[in-house]
Amino acid sequence: MEKEKILINEETQSETKVEKEAVEEYYEKNHWKITFKRMLKDWRLYLMLLPLVLVFIFWRYLPMYGLTVAFKNFDAGKGIIGSDFVGLAGFQFIIKNATFWRAFRNTFMLSFYGLLFGFPMPIILALLFSEVKNQVYRSVLQVLSYLPKFVSLVVVTTLIQLLCADKTSSSSGGIITQLIVNLGLLKPAVEGGPVAFIRNPDCFRTIYQVSGIWEQAGYGSIVYFAAILSISPTSYEAARMDGANKWAQIKYVTFPGIASTLTIMLILKIGQLFTVGYEKVYLLYTIDTYETADIVSTFVMRYAGMDANGQTSIIAKAIAASADLFNSLIAMFLVIGSNMISRRVSDTSLY
Repeated sequence: MEKEKILINEETQSETKVEKEAVEEYYEKNHWKITFKRMLKDWRLYLMLLPLVLVFIFWRYLPMYGLTVAFKNFDAGKGIIGSDFVGLAGFQFIIKNATFWRAFRNTFMLSFYGLLFGFPMPIILALLFSEVKNQVYRSVLQVLSYLPKFVSLVVVTTLIQLLCADKTSSSSGGIITQLIVNLGLLKPAVEGGPVAFIRNPDCFRTIYQVSGIWEQAGYGSIVYFAAILSISPTSYEAARMDGANKWAQIKYVTFPGIASTLTIMLILKIGQLFTVGYEKVYLLYTIDTYETADIVSTFVMRYAGMDANGQTSIIAKAIAASADLFNSLIAMFLVIGSNMISRRVSDTSLY
């Protein structure tokens, strides 16, 4: 009897294996036909996807051809194809250029401080919003925190310049400058002389980061707040029944619940370590703050607008393109590296 059961099981398994192989063979032969039928069935979804695909093609992939400017003596009259090839001359120039490495260091420092102080703030803000039970009051607070994101950058930098204006003999300085001076945190270089705050190179990074947190924290909290709301309320109820206080609930329920979101956002943030937009820096920095304010983006902007005359065997645009490409390559490797580490340490990764 047992032998008969074993034989029946073996026959069933062999039949199942044969059927599986037949199905796999059918799908291999008719792969494109099946795929086309599925696309035809869900054509509305693919039609909605088409604009995004076109955006990536025309604004992300096709412009990559412009990276060849880094290897060419670009001439607008000849175009990219007709311009003379100069090889790695642009990279050789920036590697030997002390101004580029100063800009590179400043870019890293601004981004690193942004990661260190700016990354936790939206998370903290989202946790605080989740604890506000009155929905009307919470909505008002959220809208107020989002508003700075939608204010023009020119307006924001003008406001910063007014609040942080230097204290001179003819001006009492901005409100923030007066507060810092009264607290004794900032003193004039000469007794009774002017107090430089916004033009002080040692203060530029602080001004940049604090204003950046004020501008971005509220808007950045949206992702984390949505992740917190997706956590089941029963998890918090179970934690309370086990005697967990508010801090324990955050530690053992909230953070594990949003761990995947935190990981993805951290990987993306690490990828932006060497990507600092020139707009805000350009509007805030002066010749006095070049030492700590000049970044790769402003370095690229200066050389991209230069005339070729006066450059030693390398056109200015090749230098600018080389610096930008060098910066982008490092950012790419950072994303790949952080993603690999995340995939090994946890089950969460970008790809």
